[in-house]
Amino acid sequence: MNTGKMVFAQVMDFAPYHVFKYCVKRYNGDFKVQNLTCWKQFLCMAFGQLTHRESLSDTALCLKLQKDKLYHLGIGQPFHKSTISRANENRDWRIFQDFALKLIEQAKSLYSNYNQLDIKLKGGIFALDSTVVDLCLSVFWWATFRTTKSAIKIHTLLDLKTSIPEYIFISEGSLHDVNALDGITLPAGSYLVMDRAYVDFERLDRLANERINFVIRSKTNMKYEILNSGQTDPSTGVLSDQAIMLTGLNTKQKYPECLRRVKYFDAETKKTLVFLTNNFKISALTVAALYKSRWGIEIFFKWIKQHLKIQSFWGQSENAVKTQIWIAISAYLVVIIAKQQLKLKYTLYEILQLISLAPFDRTPIKQLFENAEYQDVKEQKYIQLKLF
Repeated sequence: MNTGKMVFAQVMDFAPYHVFKYCVKRYNGDFKVQNLTCWKQFLCMAFGQLTHRESLSDTALCLKLQKDKLYHLGIGQPFHKSTISRANENRDWRIFQDFALKLIEQAKSLYSNYNQLDIKLKGGIFALDSTVVDLCLSVFWWATFRTTKSAIKIHTLLDLKTSIPEYIFISEGSLHDVNALDGITLPAGSYLVMDRAYVDFERLDRLANERINFVIRSKTNMKYEILNSGQTDPSTGVLSDQAIMLTGLNTKQKYPECLRRVKYFDAETKKTLVFLTNNFKISALTVAALYKSRWGIEIFFKWIKQHLKIQSFWGQSENAVKTQIWIAISAYLVVIIAKQQLKLKYTLYEILQLISLAPFDRTPIKQLFENAEYQDVKEQKYIQLKLF
């Protein structure tokens, strides 16, 4: 008789229980709790995420049908949908946020030497952006966005070299993207790539004073004067490389230093783009390449929306929504940690598919992949969706 751990339990072994217990203690999460502890709540929700359950009812029913195996998953007994729902509504969502942040630190240490970019720079390369998740106004009334619908924004600072989020902030959809800059701290020498929604010269001046190199799209109505121009080769796509000073009434006070303005023609999209940066040492082509690498965060958003349950929610309150998102992010991080620790050569998509199809299988994960017959799935050919 095979007494090995089930696949889902093997994956959850990479979620450090002692760290989770510390996060629970910080917010007194298990106060007066008898059966469904925060850890069991996390396991139930993570099971729903990793097995692609469509709803909380679907998750609870699936666990109920396998009740003889729940002890070996660490859940112990099947819980009713309403029990899990009340826990999501009432348990402090910051428990799962803090745990996800600890998992981010662990993942970063494991992938510290990993670089999927062609750009070779010493500092870290990060992209800042947000994705909007639309919600029903009558149900999610607290998530202000527009007069006709509600929404939340998931603001993410992504390490483009590893596709591991460095910072995540969840807000109402009405909050402007530029406010996310206030919560960002990066090591000196890092590179931060942003779209023009983040053009705020007071905040950019703070980044420059902290010795963070930024590359950002310029707005068309920006007023400036040219101090000098460098030599360019239009055949490379670089149309101009200028040192400028801002001359706007407010902008010159908010950003009194020189800026570098690079105008670039992208032959693939047939678009002319203008970038601003505070770095005068790297080449103009590297500036353009840095901005092009920002596409990695769009891939990340598209990937997690396709493979994690963060667009249809299993609760209506702000606490329940944030709990579900942070548990989904934690599940994603646990899988990439397991991938690195087990040295699996398969893609993250393939690993998630295997977990979803065989969560109760007792075969060791590495052996399960060795026995699996390779399938040339469409996603592997579609480079834009490839993570790790």
